[in-house]
Amino acid sequence: MLKELLLCAAMAASGTLQAAEPAIALSVTVRAPVSAVWKAWTSNEGLVSFFAPEAEVDARPEGAFHIYVDPYAKPGLKGADTMQILALEPEQLLSFTWNAPPQLPQARAQRTVVILRFAAAGDNTELTLTHLGWGTSGEWPRARAYFEKAWPNVLKNLQTRFETGQPYDWSAWREQLRLWHAREDGKQP
Repeated sequence: MLKELLLCAAMAASGTLQAAEPAIALSVTVRAPVSAVWKAWTSNEGLVSFFAPEAEVDARPEGAFHIYVDPYAKPGLKGADTMQILALEPEQLLSFTWNAPPQLPQARAQRTVVILRFAAAGDNTELTLTHLGWGTSGEWPRARAYFEKAWPNVLKNLQTRFETGQPYDWSAWREQLRLWHAREDGKQP
């Protein structure tokens, strides 16, 4: 038994042991120190600078991690409306619950988990995102496919935010949402 445990420990340390849980796993280099990238993920202003037009974060275990991709939508349909932080280790680890987009209501009613790991790489930050907890039937494959496309865009926005020194300008997105909601509400043809 000890021999098997030692073998598993060696495999885990070498990276040859793979978790059975399927995950979306992405890594990017951000041209900013860890403290700045950490603040971008753990403050309202930081999240608005690259992720969504509005956010509410309370950086503590069980604190809010609400990302409002569509701040004009009804409560519960704004994006990641009721997500919460699961764990954090300042400037090293942030994990939070996540849900599927509103157009996938069965998957949205459940939660997945996102884990972010932050590591210094000289003056830069190596950020690793792991999104896991995927089901395999019903709307789950579509939810996973959605985030396989969405997370790279979020991470690219984060990189761009630090490369340019400018927060993302949500003006055009907000206007597009206003027009869409006006049409949906019957206020415009």
